[in-house]
Amino acid sequence: MNKYAKLILEDGTEIVGKSFGYEKSGAGEVVFNTAMVGYPESLTDPSYKGQILVLTYPLIGNYGSPLHTDTEGIPTFLESDKIHISGLIISDYSFNYSHWNAAKSLGDWLKEHKIPALYDIDTRALTKHIREKGAMLGKIEFEGNEIDFYDPNLDNLVDQVSIKEKVVYGNGENRILLLDCGVKANIIRSLLQRNTTVIRVPWDYDYSKEEYDGLFISNGPGDPTQCTPTINHLKTSMEGDKPIFGICLGNQLLALASGAKTYKLKYGHRGYNQPVLEVGTNNAYITTQNHGFAVDSETLSAEWEPYFINLNDGSNEGLKHKYKPIFSSQFHPEASGGPTDTEFLFDKFIEQVEKWKKI
Repeated sequence: MNKYAKLILEDGTEIVGKSFGYEKSGAGEVVFNTAMVGYPESLTDPSYKGQILVLTYPLIGNYGSPLHTDTEGIPTFLESDKIHISGLIISDYSFNYSHWNAAKSLGDWLKEHKIPALYDIDTRALTKHIREKGAMLGKIEFEGNEIDFYDPNLDNLVDQVSIKEKVVYGNGENRILLLDCGVKANIIRSLLQRNTTVIRVPWDYDYSKEEYDGLFISNGPGDPTQCTPTINHLKTSMEGDKPIFGICLGNQLLALASGAKTYKLKYGHRGYNQPVLEVGTNNAYITTQNHGFAVDSETLSAEWEPYFINLNDGSNEGLKHKYKPIFSSQFHPEASGGPTDTEFLFDKFIEQVEKWKKI
């Protein structure tokens, strides 16, 4: 018999659902994801740290939880080695799962990581409510286990998800320094496929004495203004001429280091179906995204210009420097779960690295 619990929003909304995860209350920021597939990747994406995730696609759990294996320390089928969300809300839960790679049910996986989860909730109505009101704080609360609301954006979430010591992967010719702000595993895989040695360092690491050919700034959770050490290190790096590529939070950190500003989106962009336009062309792409903050393009200095814009709301989706090999994307070109329409950005980065090495 599944226990009942409530999803309580800070505006007073209360919705009763049935538990299929860990039966202990949890709190965070309530956000929604419009993807139809890829819940294992979403749950293990560090960018969801501190958030209660609402999945709009109705049927969840039908392919269970994948085998938790790794290759040279990089998870094989997941984006990190743990679940980062604070809670999960879905409509219909499939108690029976079937997949060639399934090791356990979604419910058992959530219990193992002590993550509360509710089903039998109208997630599309809930998503409509969030779209109208904006992302808000919420909590999954079980009877007898009352808790307070929690605002994850007040904490330095990047520090919580970044590694603590330097790690090196691969043995390729191009040395890429990766600033880990909550990096997804598929970013590392995508770099290693391109003849690289990846030097992964903590978010606040002073890499001024490291030998590298290109700098990569990863995705990550929360408010980018919390990452002052990273921003200061980037300011120094941008004075040089080495290629730099940033993804998601990396886009926002580059903007802040250049003197631009960021702002919180009303409800964020999360899903595998976000359309973007490459500025100055007729090229449109369908992208995967997961972010609650964005760059204010109106605050860019004369040396910078937008690279991509969101076709739904016109918000910034990437930057590029007018004279130096520095660019970024707010979306995920390494998307695991798809689509991979913009994977060419990794090729562009490596081409710039190899060109720089010949100078």
